[in-house]
Amino acid sequence: MRNILIFGGGGMVGQKLANSLADNPLQPGDRVKLCDLAFPQNGAPVAEQIVGTVTNPAVLKRLAATRPEIVYYLVAIVSGEAEENFDLGWQVNMAAFQSFIDIFRAEVIASQGTYKPKIIFTSSIAVFGAPFPEKIGDTFFHAPQTSYGAQKAMSELLLTDHIRKGFFDGVSIRLPTICVRPGKANKAASSFFSGIIREPLNGHEAILPVSDETRHWHASPRSAAGFLCHAATLDQSAYEARPALNMPGVSCTVAEQIEALREMCGAEVAARIRPEPDPRIQAIVKNWARDFDPARATALGFTAEKDFREIIQVYLDDDFDG
Repeated sequence: MRNILIFGGGGMVGQKLANSLADNPLQPGDRVKLCDLAFPQNGAPVAEQIVGTVTNPAVLKRLAATRPEIVYYLVAIVSGEAEENFDLGWQVNMAAFQSFIDIFRAEVIASQGTYKPKIIFTSSIAVFGAPFPEKIGDTFFHAPQTSYGAQKAMSELLLTDHIRKGFFDGVSIRLPTICVRPGKANKAASSFFSGIIREPLNGHEAILPVSDETRHWHASPRSAAGFLCHAATLDQSAYEARPALNMPGVSCTVAEQIEALREMCGAEVAARIRPEPDPRIQAIVKNWARDFDPARATALGFTAEKDFREIIQVYLDDDFDG
């Protein structure tokens, strides 16, 4: 029996992951524990929910002492909030991750070779910055142009170096923008990508703060959970000393998103989208990656949707209750 610990397990991706692990365990008898500030009512069925924050070293030490074999680290202050609140972004997205790494490394050292966890970290395509090639390949360099991207890039490097030194196994999974996110909008600068689909389908007006020519890289919440589950099944040698991967996804413009919504759900639904330019959001989004060639991840068996219609259908099947 293995213990699996998910930091950030109360969030949307954490809950999707926990439900996926409940439905399809990685190994029979796996026990899943979640740690977060709060949890939804009627959430994913797990062995234990721990209320706590990664900014509290006492919480990290208590959970490291349980020596979970697989640790998912999903915690983050999202992009827009990290840009607005500089200190909070660095405290949560970098300093807390450094503390997490230090505390789990101390547990590994104390075990005298009997404990070596696999750490799966959710990074982001925000680690890349313009100017971009037509498609970003696996060797394109880090040049983040947001605080969030810088924090994710530094965390990737920190984890990679600890893996190189033999303290952990693990990988950084660079998630596309996850769309269509259920529930209410969050403070992510990318929130509108989900909002222009989710809100019209639920009978509400949606604000579009950028040009409909804006192109971006997307995958569904179902795919995000699939990436994380699959990563736990791979041997460390599969990453060939480069344990950070661009995940597959769908590259499309906002206009193509809206057209897919119109074709699937009708002109009346698509008409609920109202353009309202927001210079702050536009300034952030213009430096985001638009398209990828995720050859390494694809070769290792990671999969996602093939077009945006599939992404909308996943939302309708998994989360829409209208």
